[in-house]
Amino acid sequence: MSRIPVAVVGATGAVGQALVAALHGHPWFTVEALVASERSAGLKYRDAVRWVLPGSIPPDVADRTVLDVTTDLQTPIILSCIDASLARELEPQWAQRGHRVFSNASAFRLHPTVPLLIPEVNADHYALVQYRESTWKGFIVTNPNCCVAGLAMALGPLTKRWSLERVYVTTFQAVSGAGLQGLAALPIADNVIPWIAGEEEKLQKEPPKILGWLQGARVVDYPVEIIPSCYRVPVRHGHTLALVIEGDADMTPERAAEVWQDFRPPDWVRQLPSGVGRPIRVWTEVDRPQPALDRDEGQGMVVHVGRVRGQAGRVLCTVLVHNLIRGAAGAVLLNAELSVSLNPV
Repeated sequence: MSRIPVAVVGATGAVGQALVAALHGHPWFTVEALVASERSAGLKYRDAVRWVLPGSIPPDVADRTVLDVTTDLQTPIILSCIDASLARELEPQWAQRGHRVFSNASAFRLHPTVPLLIPEVNADHYALVQYRESTWKGFIVTNPNCCVAGLAMALGPLTKRWSLERVYVTTFQAVSGAGLQGLAALPIADNVIPWIAGEEEKLQKEPPKILGWLQGARVVDYPVEIIPSCYRVPVRHGHTLALVIEGDADMTPERAAEVWQDFRPPDWVRQLPSGVGRPIRVWTEVDRPQPALDRDEGQGMVVHVGRVRGQAGRVLCTVLVHNLIRGAAGAVLLNAELSVSLNPV
């Protein structure tokens, strides 16, 4: 098929850069428009961006002129990496004009008719787009918070086997989760910061929607209590989560590890360009996973589970997720691929 033109909005930020890099040579999509703030508009991309990824800016976009967020975009697909306040204003406008909007922002994640997707876990929730707001000719699809991406990937396979009652989650979040502006200001060297604005609320609210089930035009939340604590730590990329999962009495550490080890998404999800055949890797080594060693596996799309232990009805484990890829840019891209595979542009 001919490659589909897309616009990357928020292209100069950390997530936007990761999207631009992932789109270089993509078999389905081609970058038609790079969009950023007013201070970047009118500059060539190479002059507007402070490139923080390994390697160079892709040559096919380096000399592209950056557009302002108020530009009337013509691409059928918009990949949105802007903050929630701006997304709340702009994303419905794009949907009203007929665009398919794939958003990394939190603004519409809990909207009742906007899918909150991890395709390997709840691809069926994509059906919510048919119930979108009546004024929207297009639609909005969201991916979860970067820590939730790892948490829900780990919990999803377990919910197919057992009922989960309560999850205690402690997160150790990389500095890149604070974005480019946060990185410059964050007092993180020789430090751990025991609070991250808005993170604990997202960890409580987003997984029940992802793990829930469709009932007509809405999602019935999965009835699990999540008790989070979030910390910022001096790691560049990769969020680590320590979980205590409480559920059915026959859920043992050994059986949980087998479920994770055996988990495979549907064939048609695995075959998406950004999909991976085994999105969960289970470690038996006592000192893995580690961000510096493991975050980039599967181009950053693999979620790692290790230190599986506990007793019947109470499983403890460590989860690692690449916050910039699986938790953000890769998630946006995978959702766009899912949409095109189910409903070609």
